[in-house]
Amino acid sequence: MKNITVLGVTGSIGMQTVDVVKNHLDKFKIVAMSAGYNIKQVEEILEMIDVEYVCVVQKKDAQYLQEKYPDLKVTYGQEGLIKIATLPQIDIVLNAIVGFAGLVPTIEAIKAKKDIALANKETLVVAGHIITKLVKENNVRLLPVDSEHSAIFQSLNGEKHQQIKRIILTASGGSFRDKSRDELIGVTVEEALNHPNWSMGAKITIDSATLFNKGLEVIEAKWLFDVSYDQIDVLIHPESIIHSMVEFVDTSVIGQLGNPDMRLPIQYALTYPDRDVLVNGESLDLAKIASLTFKKPDLDRFKALALAYKAGRTGGSMPCVLNGANEMANELFRNNKIEFLQIEELVEKALKAHQVISDPTLEQLVEVDSWARNFVLKEIGED
Repeated sequence: MKNITVLGVTGSIGMQTVDVVKNHLDKFKIVAMSAGYNIKQVEEILEMIDVEYVCVVQKKDAQYLQEKYPDLKVTYGQEGLIKIATLPQIDIVLNAIVGFAGLVPTIEAIKAKKDIALANKETLVVAGHIITKLVKENNVRLLPVDSEHSAIFQSLNGEKHQQIKRIILTASGGSFRDKSRDELIGVTVEEALNHPNWSMGAKITIDSATLFNKGLEVIEAKWLFDVSYDQIDVLIHPESIIHSMVEFVDTSVIGQLGNPDMRLPIQYALTYPDRDVLVNGESLDLAKIASLTFKKPDLDRFKALALAYKAGRTGGSMPCVLNGANEMANELFRNNKIEFLQIEELVEKALKAHQVISDPTLEQLVEVDSWARNFVLKEIGED
């Protein structure tokens, strides 16, 4: 039996993790879980599976849950997150929190020698230099949950790292993949959230539409697989069937294929190095799909991807600025306070204004993240 803490349980990845666990109760147990403000969803999960610990954001929600479920151990805030991520009985922490908030509990879980199933890409984007060092020092496994990084991870099984020529990250292109920049003027939040292939949370779906999501994944791949940015390519692949590929020095390319179903990489991270039946999983029918298409992303059209490569190559605190500014701009767009194209513009301005710290500490990264968010707010007069 593998004991799991799920951080961000009410989000898309978190709920699909619950589904995987429900179908394998002989192998997995969610001992602890965290949620934000969706307390109704927490109650629904508690009706489905037995959980011992719950952490929420607000004290009042913790008090409510404690009164309703007297036998439940309820906590709240960042201290609560750290507590459930470091419980002695936990084997693996699946981090599905969206954004910078996932960083500290990941660090503390690694220090407590927990394996990490990582869906929170921002952890490596912001602090890859810290996380990778801690993983080695504590001899824990860092298992990717993003479909693209899971595909790369699977493609590298049994292969020698020094024989990697390049990594090819595939991207659906998001909701606006066929639109020109002129056609993006005035697009609505509802249009941006209409992803053609994947069912994801709002923040990530917007990031997919800008291609910031893929840019963050480029930086994440650099740290996960210890390669240079020159070894990471991105291909627009509208069908989302090939989830990513690796080319080796002999020009052989190995990739992982499957229908768009996030339960597969979630389950693989939990069962690794084994595989198990994906309950209600649909087998890939290539004859039915008939054709797969690819194209290089235009970096003038998808400026977010170009900004991510630039921030990654600069290194230091610059990826933290990229992430913090994007998180704030993304939220402002979702709240109808800025236009879609302003997301890129605000992030670019923040990157240009920042004085890079070459080897930032965790405390400095917290300060830089706050600076980036405030910079964006000031730019639109919201400070």
